[in-house]
Amino acid sequence: MSDELIQSVRESLQQIPDPETGRPLSKQIKSVEVDGDTIKADVGITTFALPIKSHFQQQVTDHLTSAFADHKIAVDITDYQRAAMPLGQVGLKAKAVIAVAAGKGGVGKSTAAVSLAMGLKKAGCSVGLLDADVYGPSLPHLTGTRGQVTKEGNKIIPLQSAGIPVMSIGFMIPPGEAVIWRGPMLHSAVTTFVRDTDWGELDYLIIDMPPGTGDIALSLSQLLPLTGAVIVCTPQEVALIDAIKAVGMFRKVKIPVLGLIENMSSFLCPDNGKSYDIFGKGGAKEYASQDKIPFLGEIPINIQLRERGDAGKMSDNFEDAEIAPYLEKIAFELTKCLAEKFAKEPVQAQLPVL
Repeated sequence: MSDELIQSVRESLQQIPDPETGRPLSKQIKSVEVDGDTIKADVGITTFALPIKSHFQQQVTDHLTSAFADHKIAVDITDYQRAAMPLGQVGLKAKAVIAVAAGKGGVGKSTAAVSLAMGLKKAGCSVGLLDADVYGPSLPHLTGTRGQVTKEGNKIIPLQSAGIPVMSIGFMIPPGEAVIWRGPMLHSAVTTFVRDTDWGELDYLIIDMPPGTGDIALSLSQLLPLTGAVIVCTPQEVALIDAIKAVGMFRKVKIPVLGLIENMSSFLCPDNGKSYDIFGKGGAKEYASQDKIPFLGEIPINIQLRERGDAGKMSDNFEDAEIAPYLEKIAFELTKCLAEKFAKEPVQAQLPVL
């Protein structure tokens, strides 16, 4: 009877999609045991899904509780290793490539990109951060990375910030020097950043895009299969108009829009504890709902967040009890949205590029 029950539990677990690929759990079902009236299951997930580890554990528990109502359920979620396959012709080893974009400048897109990357890293993911904003590179300053990149063989060695490899044109030109390039040179630079940088194996490559709807988005869409785009905007109407244009651009080039982040959502005054909606309230969330785009979360106006950005100490935000929950929620929601997306459209195993 016990062997039959264990087999039934394994078959039931195989109905649950793996949050990284959307394919049925198989080798990730490490063990199933029956101890009296308790079913114990050990299920593995990759580092890609660590931001939603507790959520996935509850999902598995609920599934087994529904299927085996006469038993107590104990689910343990442990590590499972799966290598990242090379993407496209550039050979980048990453499980997801996320473009963080905005329809206009000045909405805090780079702050959101760095916060997303660091939130994923804090959860246990392997993350890279690419500054594709060639005309206005902000990542060297925000991440506190200074100096010039070096080469080993044919590969550029990125600089490191809080355990995250970071690549930017700011590491290749003198400080304060303007980049005056046209389309072909932009395409060449982005190709170099993606193909010739030694990124290692990544769960996520987060790309800080230039503001607006220009050449680089087209170059990236041709260069490698982007998992999707995250759009950053502020609550006021004029910013939403430009965000809608950015959504339209990504849809035209067949890049899924994974979600919206509302930056500068409100200001909590440290003097009186009151919240002020300086740029309006909930505009991005309402638009996301209307256009059926996931709303990933909001980032409030916060003096310490701004100061840490200026000081290149963005990782310190995750030690701040006031701001950390907002940033961690965005990483959680993005991973959750990806898991739901892959459950509907499972990721197909790719043949390696020879």
